[in-house]
Parts: sequence; C-alpha cells; structure tokens
Amino acid sequence: MGSAPTETRTGRVDDVLALARLAAERRAVRPILDWLAARSGAAVGLVGTGGEVLVTAGGTDPGALGHAAVAAVGLHRRGTPSAVLGDGGSDGDGRAATLHLVSLGLEDAADQAPFLAVAGAAREPRHLSVLLSDASRALALCWRVEEAERNRRRVEFAEAHSREAVLHLLMVGSVPAAQRVAGALGPALPPLNRVYVVECPGNRRREIAVRIARTSRGKAWIVPCPVRPNHLIALVPADSAETPDEPQLDRLITRHIPGCRVGVSAEVALRDTPIGYEQAFHALAVARSAPEGCASFGRHTDISVLSTPEGRVWAAELLGPCLRYAPPRRADPGPQELLGTLGSWLSFGGAASRHLKIHRNTLAARVRLLEELLGLEVGRGLADQSAAWLALQLHATAQWHPPATADGPADLRTVLDTTAARVWAQVQLRPLEQANVTAGPETVLAWLRADARLPATAADLGISLPGARKRLARAEEALGRSLLRAPSAKYELWLAMRALRRL
Repeated sequence: MGSAPTETRTGRVDDVLALARLAAERRAVRPILDWLAARSGAAVGLVGTGGEVLVTAGGTDPGALGHAAVAAVGLHRRGTPSAVLGDGGSDGDGRAATLHLVSLGLEDAADQAPFLAVAGAAREPRHLSVLLSDASRALALCWRVEEAERNRRRVEFAEAHSREAVLHLLMVGSVPAAQRVAGALGPALPPLNRVYVVECPGNRRREIAVRIARTSRGKAWIVPCPVRPNHLIALVPADSAETPDEPQLDRLITRHIPGCRVGVSAEVALRDTPIGYEQAFHALAVARSAPEGCASFGRHTDISVLSTPEGRVWAAELLGPCLRYAPPRRADPGPQELLGTLGSWLSFGGAASRHLKIHRNTLAARVRLLEELLGLEVGRGLADQSAAWLALQLHATAQWHPPATADGPADLRTVLDTTAARVWAQVQLRPLEQANVTAGPETVLAWLRADARLPATAADLGISLPGARKRLARAEEALGRSLLRAPSAKYELWLAMRALRRL
C-alpha cells in the first residue's frame, strides 16, 4: 500500500528534473509544450488573453484549442488564474474530456501573460493537476524570458530604423532635421567626423558596434547599413577616433575580429557626410587587399573645383524640370524626394529600393519619371548618369554660394572645358597612370565606353570576362577607389576622361 505514493513522488521528481533540463534551453517554451503533450496525452498550447492561439505543441491542431482561446478572454477579464471546463473535446472512447486553463501571469490585473491550455488529457485529474502546476511554473519563467528577448529585439529594431532615418536625412542634405532627431535619440551628431564603413564577417555587426561605441566613449553615431547586410556605418567624432590606450580604431577592429575590413574617410563636416561615406567606401575597396585589412581615404578628389558659376547654372538648368515638378497627387513624390531617389539610384542601382524603403516597382517608376523630366537616360547610359551625378553634386554646393549667373548658355562641355577641370581630371587619373598596372588606363577607358558593363568591356579588349574583372580590380587598388561595387567612382572617371577629351 505504501508503494503508490512513493511511485508518485518518484514520478514527480522525474517530471521536475525533465522540466528543469528543458527550461535551460535557449528557447524552451515549445520544447516544454511538446514534452507536456507527450506526458499528458493531450492537446497542449498557449492561448492569449485576446482570444488567440499563440503556440501549440507539435501535432496539436490549433483548432482543438479554439474553445480554450475564447474561454481565456473571460477568465482574464474576471481575474481568474485557472479553471477546469467541460468542453475539451472527447477522448478515444467518445466521452467528454475536460479543458484545463492555467494562467502564466503574476497576481497582477494588468498582466497580459497567456494561459496554458490542456484539452482532452488521458491522465487522472489528481496527477494532471500536479503536472500542470509544475509545468506552468517553468513555462511562466521561460515565457517571460522569451518575451523580454522579443521586446529587446523590437526596441533594437526601432532604434536601428531611427538611426537609419538620421543617416538618410544626412545623405539627402537635411542636416537640421537629422540633428533634431539625433538629439532626441542621443548621442548628438558630431560637427566634424570621420566616416567608417566596416565590412563585417559573419553575424558580428553588434560586436563591432559595441567596440566602436566603447572606443569613442559613446560619442559615435553607429548605423547598420540599410543596403548591405554585412556593412556597418559609423560617424566617429574626429577628436575621439583615437585614444592613448587604443590609438587606431580601424586597426583595433581588424586586429580583434579576423576577416573584418574597414574603410575610413578623411575628416568631413556634418553636411559633407555623403562625401565621407563615398570616401570610406572607396577606402574599403583598398582595404580588401591591404595586409592589415584597413585603409584611409587620402587622395584629394574634391569635386567642388567644378562648382564655378557656369557649373552651378548648368546644374540648375539640368535639374530645373525636376525642381519645378508639381506632383499630381499628394501621395506622389515631390522634387526633393525625386532628387533623393536620383542620388540613391546613381549610388546603389537596384539596391536603392532597400535604401529608400520602397518597392522595386516604385523605384522603377520614379526612375522613368526622372528620365522624362530630365531628358536623360539615367536608367542605363553612363554618359547621362555621369551628367546627372555631377549636377547633383553642384546643386548641393549651390546652397553655400551666392546665386550664380553665366555669360552664355551653359552645358557640360563648358563646365569641363576649363583649366581647373583639366587639372582635377589629371589628379583623378594620375595614380592609375603611375601605378604600372598592365593596360590599366586602356582597360578603364574601355570599361567606361562600355557603360561600365564587364561583358562588353571584355569583348572590346578581346579578353575573358574574369580577365577583365582582374584588370579592373588592379585598377581599383591603384586608384584607391571602388569601381566594381557601388557606390563606384565610374562617374568621376567618366567626367575626368571627358575633361581630358579621351571620351
């Protein structure tokens, strides 16, 4: 007669140990439900206080817990922590089965924790009540851990998107708006900074972000790249990028995280963040083949030398139809949004849809509208794309200059046919000409003539496609600029060749 209680106690100890082992897993809620379903021979799941089935054990039809979901709403409203109802389906012999509901919440009327639902259990009620009591305590703890993790991810997702919005405002020139949003989120945007573009191995962006934040004493503005999932962008204040203990942030990152690559811009003002990003991206192209895995942008390629009065007039005339565009509907993009789309398209191509957070069909429609307004083939023609790119650069510099006037009609030939433009062009191409790269200038010229398309370049040079790619990769190293990956220096190189009358 004394053996039954002993067996019962032994069975409960085994159950508690099993629950403890399952609760130690990273995501333990579903494994515990699966174990409970097998142990009780019932349909098991979690139902929310709003009347929804949240999670079910493997093999449990969510429809079997429909009554439990409805009943949970009433129990929660009345503040009832548990109940045994008579509509849990039927057992194998056709007899009515019971439905057990146990709240996983604390004694708090506002607690929205779900109910554990067990329908049609095969065990004796006395043994089942003990089992559910033990299982519900383990489930309550595990549910709260998983819910905290879900909330953390939601907050992290929202913060990442807010920071991404600030970066987007900087990239389109809305500095005051970016500063206001950043001031609310913290830290404040640095007035003078270096832009870091980090190519992260595997899933280590968070680890790298933490290291940058610690080294910059929390002053860096760090944003996961919205276009490339393995890139991290950081605006690091110029006065905090180096510390006595850790003098070089880029080398610190690559030293501690093998396989990481870092490109660093020159010091740029906040309004020049787009320039800093392109500089850092070009430096990243060099870093991929550098022994230390990092590189800084050191060459002077300032496009502002072309910002003459004639250049600004030409840019205003070229972009005028877009600037004067009145959208037929309120929901349609206005002039500034179209210019932002144009800049993103020229920088990222088809990936601009991810950068702008719009559908690819919406992007295609905007590009077609821009082509109609500007009279340019910005969708594929490198000559027209280069002209549009230069117009955007000169339009951005116009706000820092008085209104410009020109003596005669302004066109691209006039803008590029100056001594300053030719000197600028020679600076762009000199590293390639001095690097002793096999057929480097000829390969780049053929690539530009082929609208930056590799197959056409290879055919024109009479070499294989991998051969053309290798030549351009060596040209990237010589120039210190990205050519094959966007944002590419192809527009500047095309304009330089045109200014030197090689195109």
